[in-house]
Amino acid sequence: MTEPNKPIGDDDLQALVDGRLPPERLSEVEDYLAHHPEIAARVEGYREQRANLRDRLQHKAREPIPSRLRIANIRADRQRASRHRFTAIAAAMSWIALGLGAGWYGHGFLQKPALPALGFVASDAIAAHRTFVVDVAHPVEVEAAREEHLVQWLSRRLGKPLKAPDLKSTGFQLMGGRLLPAAQGPAAQFMYQDERGQRLTLYVRAGETGETAFRFVRDGQVASFYWLDRGLGYAISGETDRDRLLNAAEAVYHQISTSGPSNFRAMLAGVVVDSFSNTSNQSQTNNYFGNTPWIVR
Repeated sequence: MTEPNKPIGDDDLQALVDGRLPPERLSEVEDYLAHHPEIAARVEGYREQRANLRDRLQHKAREPIPSRLRIANIRADRQRASRHRFTAIAAAMSWIALGLGAGWYGHGFLQKPALPALGFVASDAIAAHRTFVVDVAHPVEVEAAREEHLVQWLSRRLGKPLKAPDLKSTGFQLMGGRLLPAAQGPAAQFMYQDERGQRLTLYVRAGETGETAFRFVRDGQVASFYWLDRGLGYAISGETDRDRLLNAAEAVYHQISTSGPSNFRAMLAGVVVDSFSNTSNQSQTNNYFGNTPWIVR
């Protein structure tokens, strides 16, 4: 139903042209046009435009509906597209499953055994040694002239009482030290130098558990003795022969440990890791610190 006395608008005029006015509204619009001839002329123009468009497009109405617009064809196209998507998803899932299976099957062949925490001490120590031992201008962060401050600072940062061992008996003088980052907190490095300019570094890291025998590793030109003692990991490294490095390691151990010389000899009698050599009755394992394998004996 239409509202009584509703003003005549353009929507009424368009509905009149299209033949969509309700009977009760039709009489109102026709009465309105009878009293407004200029509006009636405009409506007549609308009717002529509509008739012209109908005549021009009449041939289109007689043409058959394109096959792509037929309901049956649209439904068939959608079904084919759905099947293609399902096939693509199934293929992708198959490749994912194949990749996961191959990865699980092959991980045992490709994955290296986990490196023990002790091995990481030596690895990090050798890396730090190579980084700073070649520095001419700033090999240390705090020089030996401020040894007391250096030791207090590093002890506070590592949360353990540290010492800067005296290696004069082995021909090396303390140059100083620095603080280093490590996987589980900070680490300390003390650097020493002999009269020929050869340098050693003592690497100390907190957070290690247990005690171990001395181990030896050589990675390229750098050799290192390393061990764990009372929550600290130690590694003394340098480009020198094993015997001279062992003397320095023994001097360090005697000054930081309360166990005495007998315990040092016991540690040496335990597991010692040597650089690779063709010696019989030895068991070989991976180095992880370079290309040179090491031998446990």
